[in-house]
Amino acid sequence: MRRLNRKKTLSLVKELDAFPKVPDSYVETSASGGTVSLIAFTTMALLTIMEFSVYQDTWMKYEYEVDKDFSSKLRINIDITVAMKCQYVGADVLDLAETMVASADGLVYEPVIFDLSPQQKEWQRMLQLIQSRLQEEHSLQDVIFKSAFKSGVTALPTREDDSSQPPDACRIRGHLYVNKVAGNFHITVGKAIPHPRGHAHLAALVNHDSYNFSHRIDHLSFGELVPGIINPLDGTEKIAVDHNQMFQYFITVVPTKLHTYKISADTHQFSVTERERVINHAAGSHGVSGIFMKYDLSSLMVTVTEEHMPFWQFFVRLCGIVGGIFSTTGMLHGIGKFIVEIIYCRFRLGSYKPVSSVPFEDGHTDNHLPLLENNTH
Repeated sequence: MRRLNRKKTLSLVKELDAFPKVPDSYVETSASGGTVSLIAFTTMALLTIMEFSVYQDTWMKYEYEVDKDFSSKLRINIDITVAMKCQYVGADVLDLAETMVASADGLVYEPVIFDLSPQQKEWQRMLQLIQSRLQEEHSLQDVIFKSAFKSGVTALPTREDDSSQPPDACRIRGHLYVNKVAGNFHITVGKAIPHPRGHAHLAALVNHDSYNFSHRIDHLSFGELVPGIINPLDGTEKIAVDHNQMFQYFITVVPTKLHTYKISADTHQFSVTERERVINHAAGSHGVSGIFMKYDLSSLMVTVTEEHMPFWQFFVRLCGIVGGIFSTTGMLHGIGKFIVEIIYCRFRLGSYKPVSSVPFEDGHTDNHLPLLENNTH
């Protein structure tokens, strides 16, 4: 009884077979079919390789939402060299809440030589080349996000030459924590001192002829410091043409959360516009000589996530490639074979000539084919 039920089950399963086997004696092969099969297998191999390269690659997904975090502090990372001695310049931040951040909290003043060494010039040239390419091809920013923590391109290399020239510039580097409101980071003549109505700089003790706000921005970023990220002002160099010259940078900061397969960081992107002018009160150009960076924060936050194609999607696409090529090549081969057979048949029919008519005595013709007679003896 069990054997009978097993046979019935097996026969039922055989009836559900969607892939019936054809005996080899009923299979006919041809040269055209072999050629089409070779083309199909080659195409499948190429597309499979291309699909595998797509599967290995990743892409960046951008999502936007309202930034609801206004209570935390904003970190400003600074590395700027000014062509003046350190005792003549001062840097600080003043925000819209009239809160001044003293430079002693996180900034270091280092006497240096303004002219770069050959190795440092090569670093600056490479950084400026990357900046120009980023302005033309915005998709390169995704590559920079992926390579974060891999590259140290934002770090100014140390001087490799032992120059005996005395320092003629001041490198201001470090970081500051400010309120998440619009503010003004500036470098001007004299050290900053607190004042009941805001703040002031001791500029009266500095000789006017020593004013020179030629500067180089080696690095400027907001938020968590992420090595390898290129910021818009990195590598910028400005040369002053007058002692009384003001350089202004208007910056819009966008909070950014970066999530890749290597890092996860809360940083900030920013866009910037520049303006520079000579201070001449007689001509109506008022202001204070120095470097002013006025920043404002965007209300939107960007979340950048690195994504990868899941394996099931790669498998489905691979099955689609194999099945689609098999179906398409089989259909094209059948159509081509059908067209060739039609042309060949017409060519054979056209090769037969009609049989000549047999005339009768009354003028009629006989178009019938003559019958074959079997003479038997």
